[in-house]
Amino acid sequence: METSIISPVTLTAGAIVEIRKLMAAEGFDTTQKLRVGVKGGGCSGMTYVLGFDHKEEADQEFEIDGIACIMNKAHEMYLYGMQVDWQDGLNNRGFTFKNPNASTTCGCGTSFAV
Repeated sequence: METSIISPVTLTAGAIVEIRKLMAAEGFDTTQKLRVGVKGGGCSGMTYVLGFDHKEEADQEFEIDGIACIMNKAHEMYLYGMQVDWQDGLNNRGFTFKNPNASTTCGCGTSFAV
């Protein structure tokens, strides 16, 4: 039985548009879901993970505006309440992360400490 939880993270409208563009690309593997997570490393101790992947046993599933998402259950305590945005400016292009759980973040915005 699959359970759907309330989304632990949010995507801004800009992030949703960009993710849908990636999903609409030719050759996209439609069996994959959007993985939101963390891994060790980066300037501040942990780095954000955002990409397409297959569901694993330790993952929970949720949906954001029709986008199927997965997250390792153990990562929720680091990411709960985080907002993912898409920036498309001259100096900064890519996904950004606003994490209320981060005690410090690095200048590149992709790693943090708790």
